[in-house]
Amino acid sequence: MDTLSVCLAGATGWTGRALVPAIAGAPDLALRSAVSRSTAGRDLGEALDGEALGVPVHGSVAEALDGVDVLVDYTSATAVKGNVMAAVRAGVAVVVGTSGLTGADFAEIDAVARERSVGVVAAGNFSLTAAMAQAAAALAACHLPQWEIVDYASAGKPDVPSGTARELAERLGEIARPELGHPIETLHGPQEARGATVAGTQVHSVRLPSFVVSTEVVFGLPDERLTIRHDAGGSPEPYVAGTLIAVRRAPDLVGVWRGLDRLLLDAP
Repeated sequence: MDTLSVCLAGATGWTGRALVPAIAGAPDLALRSAVSRSTAGRDLGEALDGEALGVPVHGSVAEALDGVDVLVDYTSATAVKGNVMAAVRAGVAVVVGTSGLTGADFAEIDAVARERSVGVVAAGNFSLTAAMAQAAAALAACHLPQWEIVDYASAGKPDVPSGTARELAERLGEIARPELGHPIETLHGPQEARGATVAGTQVHSVRLPSFVVSTEVVFGLPDERLTIRHDAGGSPEPYVAGTLIAVRRAPDLVGVWRGLDRLLLDAP
């Protein structure tokens, strides 16, 4: 069995901390390096207040890619694009768990990834249940003409909509554009009350305490309604299994693959 060498960017963050033991303990994966600006220069295990792991922490992705097969990025909306581009240009496959990238960003990344024959797997949510919710919504959009998305997250989340909601809207936009009961531009009152238009879908972002990330897509027909909703709890553990699936598949892909469900169902 070949062993894949992994660099984890955002290793001391919320999801990164859960991924460290999972990657380090997998027989077919090796955690070769980590990226965390606040703990650069230290051993990752010691940076996490544990025993040394023999994994160096670097201050940037560019410094951490030597001998790496796959970069896993769980950093921030401001850093992720630069990190992904650095890896792709170095010929390193990427798994993107960070939100904040737009459809235009992914198109730019895809062009470079195809030029370098590199795979990039990106998901707004790497949990398996979120992947199933997205797959169900894609099926519904093939048959139901009207839908909107409600995006719930914690009060302090700085990016809107969440990566999960943005990815869902853009995925549904590839299937069809939902019909509107009344054109947005001719509404009476603040147009913002109808949410933001993302890839043709109206998305409403709610930011309140007690939410982690919940994404709800509502399909409507006369006298009936279908709601598909995914709720995340307060732990990063649900994202671990899906991330590891993506790590194992990314080196065999070329270009950007968006959505864990698409990877599970469509990848060769």
